[in-house]
Amino acid sequence: MIVVIIAGGAGTRLWPLSTPEHPKHLLKVNDDDKSILQKTFDRASSLTDKIYIVSEQSHIDEVKKQLSELSEDKFLIEPARRGTANCIIAAMAKLSKDNDPNEPVAFIHADHFIRDVKGFVHSFNVATISSSKEQKIVLVGVEPRYPATGFGYIEKDGIYDEEHFVYKVGSFKEKPDFKTAQTYLKSGNYLWNCGYFVGSMSTFKNKMEQFSPELLSSFTKLSEVDEDGFVPAYLELDNEAIDYALIEKVDDLLVVPASFDWVDLGSYNDLSGTVTADESGNYLKGDIEIEEVSNSYIENRGKKPVAVIGMDNCVVINTEDGILVTRKDLSQKVGDIAKKIAARNAK
Repeated sequence: MIVVIIAGGAGTRLWPLSTPEHPKHLLKVNDDDKSILQKTFDRASSLTDKIYIVSEQSHIDEVKKQLSELSEDKFLIEPARRGTANCIIAAMAKLSKDNDPNEPVAFIHADHFIRDVKGFVHSFNVATISSSKEQKIVLVGVEPRYPATGFGYIEKDGIYDEEHFVYKVGSFKEKPDFKTAQTYLKSGNYLWNCGYFVGSMSTFKNKMEQFSPELLSSFTKLSEVDEDGFVPAYLELDNEAIDYALIEKVDDLLVVPASFDWVDLGSYNDLSGTVTADESGNYLKGDIEIEEVSNSYIENRGKKPVAVIGMDNCVVINTEDGILVTRKDLSQKVGDIAKKIAARNAK
């Protein structure tokens, strides 16, 4: 098996801890001695020693520094963001030159938080076996824990393999409103779509030929150019997500329900659920003083002390890049605020 780790991101949703130059997968959380990217790499290493990283030019140096054990040929550098569809076909174009086209390739993301490594390995081994046997693209979806409105959903359409609990994919649902998400959760027939999938390069090429000839054309172009021609060819591509460009068009997908815990780390509310809090529900890091504070995430990376008094359910972050104060339940709005600040500073 080959694993491709997609290590991109705008660095906005966990601003100001993360920035465009230092997105969230490069962060260390919960007092870990390894970054989110390094822990993702460790999980992938439990599956295979054939690991490739797709990363952006703007932070490739830090990515290489954090994964110094990898040789130079294991990194694919995006000259600019062109969406997950194009970074994936660029990776396949690179892999196709040196690997068996029938070897399964698993695509995973660098910025997800997972504790259960054994469950992760089991789920991807099941997906790999199913993909190789059936010559299909196999997704790994997460059992929903609550009626989330920030994720897309995968509808199961009957069991395909009773022995391994592999399901047929019925449909994809966009991020729903709360009432719709409640019906999804109650039915037990939907999984969160976390963007994980497995398939050989031959399988992907066949599916692109059937369902996305435009993406196949881009793949062929990237496969035929030399190293000097890659950058201009890549920059000519339109920004596309793999879900819309290919995955949601394929009519014979399979899905494996994940046997592991999963957090997207898409907000400080998500992040606060992964850290070790004290008996008052607080996570504190840095030079901080508090009084009558509960259920809060407070981190100080600045040179001056931070004091918080009489707060509940809040996030307070202080770094050289900015100061954030928000309710945890509104922290999904941080990305929008970070983009406004970036746009203002660019003027």
